[in-house]
Amino acid sequence: MRVVHLGLGAFHRAHQAWYTQRANDASDGEGWGIAAFTGRSPRAAEVLSAQDAVYTLVERGPGGDLAGVIQTVTSVADGGDVDRWRGAMADPAVAVLTLTVTEAGYRPPSGDLDADLERLRSGAGAFTAPGRIVDGLRARRNAGAGPLAVVSCDNLPHNGAVTSDAVSGLARRLDPALAAWIDAEISFVSTMVDRITPATTDADRETVLRLTGVDDAAPVVTEPFSEWVLSGAFPAGRPGWEAGGAQFVDDVEPFERRKLWLLNAGHSLLAYLGLLRGHATVAEAMADEQCSTALEALWQEARTELPFDDAAVDAALAALRDRFTNARIEHRLAQIATDGSQKLGPRILDPARSRLHAGREPGAAQAGVIAAWILHLLGDRSADPGAEALTARLRQHPDDDAALAAETVAELAPSGDLGSLPDLVREQLGALRATTTFLTTESLRGAH
Repeated sequence: MRVVHLGLGAFHRAHQAWYTQRANDASDGEGWGIAAFTGRSPRAAEVLSAQDAVYTLVERGPGGDLAGVIQTVTSVADGGDVDRWRGAMADPAVAVLTLTVTEAGYRPPSGDLDADLERLRSGAGAFTAPGRIVDGLRARRNAGAGPLAVVSCDNLPHNGAVTSDAVSGLARRLDPALAAWIDAEISFVSTMVDRITPATTDADRETVLRLTGVDDAAPVVTEPFSEWVLSGAFPAGRPGWEAGGAQFVDDVEPFERRKLWLLNAGHSLLAYLGLLRGHATVAEAMADEQCSTALEALWQEARTELPFDDAAVDAALAALRDRFTNARIEHRLAQIATDGSQKLGPRILDPARSRLHAGREPGAAQAGVIAAWILHLLGDRSADPGAEALTARLRQHPDDDAALAAETVAELAPSGDLGSLPDLVREQLGALRATTTFLTTESLRGAH
């Protein structure tokens, strides 16, 4: 049996491919292979194909490195290779399609979806993730290859439902009969995934050569910790991912909230505040008292909204402190800071809404993340296509904290349901300008 994966990158190779390797190692029967396709760039496929898609995974703990070989990726290809993509998706031996296309991949601009719709109508390949999935499912239906499970592995709440909505919506516009087939034959599984996986560096490749004697051009370095919680049906079967510790539950939503509101929200705080204070990695930011104090305050604001008892939350936070202070995992803040316009809603605004619904005000630390993001957008290191229009507007009045706060919160939450959050963001902007002394209005203006 086979898995098809869209979004070949380091996280997939450290997480889903690793779990599948563990499943195969524990199985007495035939193992599962992964046909992996790239998302935005074909580069990963080019590098991996040169070494038969076999690569080294290094688990980097505080005390040392442990290297292992991952052999479950059996083929790699450019996601833009239409014939190979359709052929893989039409294979009746394929039972699962997994996805790591980033948060933004599920909600591409409407113009991109419109363009994909025209390409699909003409028989050409699609560019967006929803478009490629629809194209692949159409090929599967036409081949009579049967049902499968689509499994999102990105940091989105209700990611299975988000995937279903994106795919079914585009399919209905293309062919209502195809949409009906998808509704009847395809399941959409929701998951919570967790494993910190920084971008691989030349130093990592040198480490692998020293540890193994293998000149691996595409190793993956990750932390020892890993978690995967899944909820949904697998109508054509699946690997025995339990062998790697995966959990199958009736409702993944509480686990999503715990991860988004503690780990991911914490990462966003450390990224935006840490970059403003001149840090490069999560561990560096954790060593800065201003960053770590703000992080603890953010966690206290979120913990009251989680459906877990105090002991469970305390254990989760203790694990996060250990993981975030592991200086041997160089998790780059600039990598975490990308696409804040997509990430801050589920990570920061949703727990703030939960506080409001419970009769509490949004927290000052939650507002502080938004304030730090505003200053990040005003600087010269922002990588967020979804915030380009907002950034242009903010740069028209970089000194007016009230306007910056109001405009940003309105952009992130057009419904206007966040109570006093804009006022708190304004206050936090003033505090950040006062405490982050090297960040001046002149430097912000001079960035562009």
